[in-house]
Amino acid sequence: MRTILSAVFFVAPLAALLSACSPSRPPAEVLRAVRAAEVRYDKSGEANRYVGTVQSRHEVDQGFRVGGKIAERKVDVGQAVREGDVLAALDATDYRLAEEAASQQLVASKAQARQAESDRKRLEALKSDGSVSAADEEMALTRAQQTRAAAEADERKLELARNRLNYTVLRAPRNGVVTAVRFEIGQVVAEGQPVVSIANPGEPEIVVDVPEDHLDAFKTARFKASLASVPGETFDVVLRELAPQAAAQTRTFRARLKPATPRPLPLGATATLVVERPDDEIPAAPIPAAAITQDKGQPAVWVVRRAGNEPAGTVELVRVAVHGYRNDEVLISGLPAGQLVVTAGVQKMAPGLHVALPGATTGAAVVPQAK
Repeated sequence: MRTILSAVFFVAPLAALLSACSPSRPPAEVLRAVRAAEVRYDKSGEANRYVGTVQSRHEVDQGFRVGGKIAERKVDVGQAVREGDVLAALDATDYRLAEEAASQQLVASKAQARQAESDRKRLEALKSDGSVSAADEEMALTRAQQTRAAAEADERKLELARNRLNYTVLRAPRNGVVTAVRFEIGQVVAEGQPVVSIANPGEPEIVVDVPEDHLDAFKTARFKASLASVPGETFDVVLRELAPQAAAQTRTFRARLKPATPRPLPLGATATLVVERPDDEIPAAPIPAAAITQDKGQPAVWVVRRAGNEPAGTVELVRVAVHGYRNDEVLISGLPAGQLVVTAGVQKMAPGLHVALPGATTGAAVVPQAK
């Protein structure tokens, strides 16, 4: 028993001595996982894109010049029409009755005018022998003038009634394509209410809305366009008209561009307009908008500095120049191509912080994906 206790007291100090001589190992550093994007300067980042529609330069809304109940419909959307073709017609019963009434009123007015003129001539013949007074002659002359003027007025009323009767038939004012029909048979429409839209397909244009901060570059840029139905085919377009005033609701400026070389375009089609930058402009690279932060009020990003292809590195705040915005991306310059930019968790970064890219390994542990 005494031998066993002696051995225990001997081993305990020896173990303590050995543990004191062995070097201590510091705990492994936990790297913060980040999500990063590579800076790439390409043509897609050097141009602004706008989505618009193909419209006709000349599109007119047609309406009846009189009101009434629609009795006939002669056209449908997409139908080609020629100048003078009947588009629709109103129930003309009331206008026909008004035209007949005006015609009968004119007959009566002309009869009264002939009678008054005849009376004037008889009184003028009797005046020579003193049978009538000057006052009677003056009254006969006045009545003749009044009835003649009334007959002329009734003639104009008859012309107006005939015109209104003709207005019950709506005709195409020009050759074109029907782009909208806003009525049905039996519907009562008001005078001047638009019921049919006709566009000239021979002069198509691409219509887009331009933000205020893009106006200066838009006025001097070069343009290319493509259609959603043929995305691989592009063609040159030129600016024809830029609205001088912003729209009240969207606060954007309406721009109209026509093909540089006349070509047919399907009306109503979706078009993508690419505004190319001049060759002497500074190129810009698109990065996610979430990567942008600030450094003393100036736009900046956190870049990952690493040695070679190491999966880990340190972050550094670098200022950049912002050239524009595109959907959820920002166009920047000031960084070398291939540089990695932190795109998630930029609020938690600090200069010199050690980070790792998602999926990289540190020792035996795997760095988790950034949240």
